[in-house]
Amino acid sequence: MAFTPNQTDHEKTAPSASHWGAHPVAIVVGFAVLCASWMLNAMDRQIFYPLLPDIGDDLGFTLAQDGFLATGFTLGLGIAGFLAGFVVDRYSRKTVIIVSVLVYSLGTAAIPFSYHVADMAIYRIISGVGEGVQGTALYAIVGSFFFHRRAFAAGFIGVAFGGGMFLGPMIGVPFAEGFGTWRAPFFLFGGLGLVMAILIMTLVSRRMSEVRRTIEGAGATQDFSHIPESPYNRNIALFGFGAASSGMVFYGFTGLYPTYLREQLAFETGQAALAVSLLGIGAMLALVAGWIGDKISQKWLLVCTFLIISVIAYLIYNVVTATTGQYVLAFLMGAFASGSLFTNTATAMQRSVRPEHVGRGQGLFMLTYYVAAAFSGSVFAWLVSRGDWGEAGLWQLTVLPLVAAAVLSFVDKKRMIVPVTK
Repeated sequence: MAFTPNQTDHEKTAPSASHWGAHPVAIVVGFAVLCASWMLNAMDRQIFYPLLPDIGDDLGFTLAQDGFLATGFTLGLGIAGFLAGFVVDRYSRKTVIIVSVLVYSLGTAAIPFSYHVADMAIYRIISGVGEGVQGTALYAIVGSFFFHRRAFAAGFIGVAFGGGMFLGPMIGVPFAEGFGTWRAPFFLFGGLGLVMAILIMTLVSRRMSEVRRTIEGAGATQDFSHIPESPYNRNIALFGFGAASSGMVFYGFTGLYPTYLREQLAFETGQAALAVSLLGIGAMLALVAGWIGDKISQKWLLVCTFLIISVIAYLIYNVVTATTGQYVLAFLMGAFASGSLFTNTATAMQRSVRPEHVGRGQGLFMLTYYVAAAFSGSVFAWLVSRGDWGEAGLWQLTVLPLVAAAVLSFVDKKRMIVPVTK
């Protein structure tokens, strides 16, 4: 499916694909390769979680250390993603993405050489730095090229991420079992990153990745006076709280969910891996969530999403124990906590800044989302140690979304860029 800007919708706000000199086929191929790179990003992240109990047993890690390793890498992801916001507004986004893929792939390939918490944490953070920079550059490309359909286009990125969440455990766990070691999949995915960097270098057109300056010029024909001049504004702060809450919820959940299934509900390794993969299938509904986000108020869409997540989380940790029930709830958690929250919060923050600051807006999302995510696993493990899994799920995954929903109700919709619709 071609994501060329629609001239009928955008004739006064954004040039057509032909204006850029980019052939529609080149756009489709380039965008597909970028989506595939984000899928590999997700595979790199997701394989760690179902293997974490085996890694912890092999290296003698505690639950608190497991929780830190599961989500601590996002500290590097968030900080690097924020700083990358300044870089991608000034330099080649294609080059930034190539370098970032190489960095996170090298970090992934180094993980098998770990024997202590400290060195594994360093490799995980290096991987997170690459992933954060890639995410900022990738979503900045989407926000600029698909200017008024950015949430829908970002939905395809979400589908790719969901596919990676599904494929990571489905490929990685059998690969580890086949070689008899948890280390094997990290070499596999690290090597695939080198291949992906070459594909991006050869197949992604700069006419798609570097359109930002012309978009800014075209933006001059549209009135953005209702958007604050500074990218650090009230709506950004409110959505930033929503992003931080999203990171605490999603990564607090994914980081220790396989451990909860195996240790509390006595799931087998394959069953836990399937549940985690179903998170990925649910996340692929990001395409639908993004389409909706371009049609209705993202403010109220996110409020409703947080309320639904609160109910799902309560059921997971305090009501449902059956295998099938957990599968269904894992799918729903992926659909709402990843598919809807990530896609619509990221693009809502872009719509809260002027076009020339789209990279900055995405960088702020990466900072708030992933820095909070970095501590989510440790916080969740601490809550478990202070009570039990049910209480931890109640406070971090049920009450926090309710608070986030209340905060987002104060967003001023009049201070956001409104998508052009027919």
